[in-house]
Amino acid sequence: MRILVLGGTRFFGSFFTELALSHGHSLTVMHRGQSNAGAIAGAEQILADRRDGHALLTGRSFDAVLDTSGYSPAVVGDAARALQPGVPRYLFISSISAYAIIDAPGVNEDSALATLPPEVEAVSVSDLRWTVDMAHYGGLKAAAERAVLSAFGEQRTTIVRPGLIVGPRDPTDRFNYWVTRMAEAPRVLAPAPPEAETQVIDARDLAALVLGLVERAVAGTFNATGDATPMSAMLDGIGAGVESSAKLAWVAPEFLLAQGVEPWSELPLWLPADSGGTGDVSNSRGHAEGLSLRPLADTARDTLAWLRATPAGARPKRTSMAAHRERDLLALWDRGASSRQA
Repeated sequence: MRILVLGGTRFFGSFFTELALSHGHSLTVMHRGQSNAGAIAGAEQILADRRDGHALLTGRSFDAVLDTSGYSPAVVGDAARALQPGVPRYLFISSISAYAIIDAPGVNEDSALATLPPEVEAVSVSDLRWTVDMAHYGGLKAAAERAVLSAFGEQRTTIVRPGLIVGPRDPTDRFNYWVTRMAEAPRVLAPAPPEAETQVIDARDLAALVLGLVERAVAGTFNATGDATPMSAMLDGIGAGVESSAKLAWVAPEFLLAQGVEPWSELPLWLPADSGGTGDVSNSRGHAEGLSLRPLADTARDTLAWLRATPAGARPKRTSMAAHRERDLLALWDRGASSRQA
């Protein structure tokens, strides 16, 4: 197959391009040349910014296009219109954030989608120069989905909505935080309750699902998340993968909030019960189309190996809780526990 990839040099996209090339497909990758271009050796490369570069694709034909980097409805719509005459299928990587309500039990592909304020909708769907406002990320992804469907129609469109993507090459400090803490700390602060569910998907498993959908020209919309997993099992799996001897200290969410701990950003994968969690999104449709999930321990082991092999200056920027902050919180929690027992 001749596959055009929009983006494709970072994280999930790099795994997809490597996998597609290993399957013998012919790849053209359009990217800005800013990261990891060596990972796509063997593919034709078009260096361009998507905000003004889609004219380079006009008149070209491919068997499918994979859009890994679409956020702006205007930019995605521009690509879809440019490619529609010469491409049978457009696969768009969206997000489970596109759902209007993400913390409802059993969110599935037919659940209501997020919307944009009228003034944002008016600008974002028409102005290629518009700067994406990440405060409206979910609504923008949903609007970008509509832009693809408008150009390609339901039978020629495939939409994949991943949850939190993790694994080697992850440029964020979310899953990486837990891998590092479980590998290095003797005692790890864990957000209670242990049974609160969370979901992650290894970028390599996502790449395999997406390539299968492309190869079989499957239309429709598919959530791509891991299975719902209690936080205790998540940390146990990570611990097994990194051969951890860490002891978990389960700390009450009320205490964490009182100490100003920022959910998700400072303490990754943790969201208080009333803040819109992402732990119960249905992935049954994805499983039916070939989604296969490797053990969490394997993802953790490979992530730790990648982190340790990456030079310090090239590792993901640390944005989550610092080790000294964790120690201080645990000390304060322990003092409170002593007083509660008195």
